Amino acid sequence: MSLENHRREVDRIDREILQLIGQRLNVARSIGEAKQKTGAAVYSPQREEQLLRSLTEAAPAIPASGLRAIYREIISLSIGAQMAKPVAYLGPEGSFTQQAEIRAFGSSVPSLPLRTIADIFAAVESGEATYGVVPVENSTEGVVSHSLDLLAESELKVVAQVTLSVEQCLVGHGALADITHVLSKDIALAQCRGWLSRHLPNAVLVETDSTAAAVEKVAREPKGQAAVASSSAAESRGVPILSRGIQDRRDNATRFFIIGLGANPPGDTPEVTSVVLTLKHEPGSLQGALSAFSDRGINLIRIESRPSRRQAWEYQFFIDFPGHWASPAVQAAVTELKGRCEVVKWLGSYPQSAG
Repeated sequence: MSLENHRREVDRIDREILQLIGQRLNVARSIGEAKQKTGAAVYSPQREEQLLRSLTEAAPAIPASGLRAIYREIISLSIGAQMAKPVAYLGPEGSFTQQAEIRAFGSSVPSLPLRTIADIFAAVESGEATYGVVPVENSTEGVVSHSLDLLAESELKVVAQVTLSVEQCLVGHGALADITHVLSKDIALAQCRGWLSRHLPNAVLVETDSTAAAVEKVAREPKGQAAVASSSAAESRGVPILSRGIQDRRDNATRFFIIGLGANPPGDTPEVTSVVLTLKHEPGSLQGALSAFSDRGINLIRIESRPSRRQAWEYQFFIDFPGHWASPAVQAAVTELKGRCEVVKWLGSYPQSAG
């Protein structure tokens, strides 16, 4: 077969694919109408994860990452047509949180960039946004404390998680020798502490609301200023990249939570539950709380402590573990925990896959 014939065959297959995508969208619209009647959530991360897993298993010859990316956008077309309110993220455009939002929802879902993490919580709580995307943990610098504190106080639930590899860049105009101030989000500056100390030891570090906000400020006021941000944030604003990969660890990654008004019901894929505990002031309270999990064979994935902000020297413990909140083993552990803790709060259950 000639090259031209091969191309005609590809064109024919593409037209068939387009027809099938159109049919799929029509079915998705019908599903959306049915969800509206029952009050079910448009975004169903467990169902999506189940679908993506079954597709990758059905097509082992196609790279899983590519297949997931293709279907992420096909699914995005479906839920974008159904979602009346946007997904809020820490803006402005070009931030790592926007990249996580696109990873979770695709590019066809309406989005809303906001200035602070608190603004994202407020937008979802008020109904201005359907969901919100917030950073919660970085592999280099640890937890994003503001997000955890707001989760403990809010009635919003975690419905999904996304893990994003993070490459930080130094962006700005001119030479390194001319830089007197480096701007970025506090956790981004911390991820590059070693590089900045070696290459810009005399520069003043200035915290901003986000990495993309830092680039915007440098674009407006370039003299003596540089920003730590993503390459996409720099390129979209026409700010030169002075150095790439300045983070102190090559495996630097950030985990994000998707938060919404309603909790996920149990699904058919492996799930993780997040809770926050406030212990009673008595000997052995932490050991007793942890034994509620270990006695039932529940492995703890993560445990972090934070000041409770209710009274001095009182701490909250944020814990992640496998399983759904509604499962019998978890409920048995919760029953015991309620006898040992002042507060036991469910933050959400969500697919184990980090997208």
